[in-house]
Amino acid sequence: MKKIKVLVVDDSALMRQFISDILKSDSGIDVIGSAKDGAEAVKTVKAMKPDVVTMDVEMPVMDGLQALSTIMRECPVPVVMLSALTQEAAETTMKALAYGAVDFIGKPSGSISLNIRELSDEIIGKVKAASVAALRTGVRAAPLRVNPVIADRPRITAALPLRVELVAIASSTGGPMALSDLLPKLPKNLPVPVVITQHMPKEFTGSFARRLNEASKIEVVEGFDGLTLKAGRAVIAPGGKHLVFKRRAGSTVCELSDAPPVLSVKPAANIMFQSAADEYGGNVLCVILTGMGRDGTDGAVILKRKGAYVIAESQKTCVVYGMPKAAVEAGIVDEVLALDDIPDAIVRLVTK
Repeated sequence: MKKIKVLVVDDSALMRQFISDILKSDSGIDVIGSAKDGAEAVKTVKAMKPDVVTMDVEMPVMDGLQALSTIMRECPVPVVMLSALTQEAAETTMKALAYGAVDFIGKPSGSISLNIRELSDEIIGKVKAASVAALRTGVRAAPLRVNPVIADRPRITAALPLRVELVAIASSTGGPMALSDLLPKLPKNLPVPVVITQHMPKEFTGSFARRLNEASKIEVVEGFDGLTLKAGRAVIAPGGKHLVFKRRAGSTVCELSDAPPVLSVKPAANIMFQSAADEYGGNVLCVILTGMGRDGTDGAVILKRKGAYVIAESQKTCVVYGMPKAAVEAGIVDEVLALDDIPDAIVRLVTK
């Protein structure tokens, strides 16, 4: 089996060593080199043609954003950014995702993160996912093997719910940019609320919500205890908390749960979907977007049993066809749609 060739880029020699050691611990990964700044990274990518690059955000000479922009323009390759868990770094990371980075990893204790080994599983998992990710430049690495008929053709398997009272969306790897495409296309007068679980650290979801709010016609906010769900408002689960709902005196409010991670993620779409099923029954439009893993499928099964309608993003537009693939294989998906077709489908279903 061919190993994944990885280039590690960081201005700290210690961090380069730590990250390289983590990656080398997996038999399917080969660290083929390293670079100490963005300029050297661009040169090395062109020379060594790695399958994946891990890139620090803050570096001298040419920082991570500049290097990423140049790499995506001149020699596209999947890039996973490493960023400190700070508000400033969160803003920069959102820009990196807009520039074409596949995913990011938050360093737990700043630029020189001596406890980076705590993230070994996450680093290895995200590098492996990036190696099969579809670049937004249109370049695709080796795709996951799926049934192309199931993956690429819209299909309808059940009657529509009597009415849709809530749109519930799950996303992970590639999700920030998918949501950045989807939410701005929804009309200001959307007649139902939207709730979203995007796998993201707690330091990043507030910044992400603000950027989406600035770009969208509907209101986009980070969830908090007691926040009311209302038409034309999208609520993003805050990092590190599960988003659940309770009906109170004729309205539905958000509650944040500190329950353990589910399938190693927190927030988890499974928890959000199950809560939506408890409070709204089958009157939910469930949307599963791009993402690594299978979070969302078990919760969508519960929704489906109550009569909800389920849309999965097509492999054609997914950065990583993991979460939608799991839902399709579970036999609960009513339509498989390209990302560009999902906003119209949402409007169609909530206004029918």
